[in-house]
Amino acid sequence: MTRLVLGSASAGRLAVLRSAGADPVVVVSGVDEDAIIAALGGDAPERLVAELATAKAHAVAENLPDEVAADAVVIGCDSMLQIGDRLCGKPGSSEAALQQWRLMAGRAGHLHTGHCVLRVNDGSVTAGESETRSTTVHFANPAPTDLNAYIDSGEPVGVAGGFTLDGRGGWFIDRIEGDPSNVIGVSLPLLRTLLARLGLPIAPLWR
Repeated sequence: MTRLVLGSASAGRLAVLRSAGADPVVVVSGVDEDAIIAALGGDAPERLVAELATAKAHAVAENLPDEVAADAVVIGCDSMLQIGDRLCGKPGSSEAALQQWRLMAGRAGHLHTGHCVLRVNDGSVTAGESETRSTTVHFANPAPTDLNAYIDSGEPVGVAGGFTLDGRGGWFIDRIEGDPSNVIGVSLPLLRTLLARLGLPIAPLWR
């Protein structure tokens, strides 16, 4: 049986895959994202998230348990929000999340998510595909009391762009242009395309 492996600790990504019928094994990569970003310098955001996703997928593929590595598909993802010329990852603190929301409020941003899919057989990576999907997000201008309450909830601190579509942050998203699952962190249409390039059907990955 081919096992699906999600190389991410994101509860949102896991929920998307589970709601779509999959039951992935979760293995966190431990990749030093800051070091990769520093090495890539001023690369375009689409390439940056693709490189991060690829690094995560390969790190996970190299550390799979033998019983999983015998026959597996590994998914690596990375997301960043672009507001104008600024790239926003995970704020990391309440103060940073508040400053980020002050930048985002009432504006549109582009949520870039890099995807990498690796085919693993008998412990070795035999094939791989990667691509980035981008979705435009139109942010509301939350009332100060609501924004402060959202920041205090802790939700925006550890998520890419400082917001969620599938949580409390959904109250402050006016609309999106593109794939909703991409905003949550893993694009099902893009995954379907990447798997097809590897010659893999979807149904065998369902639980």
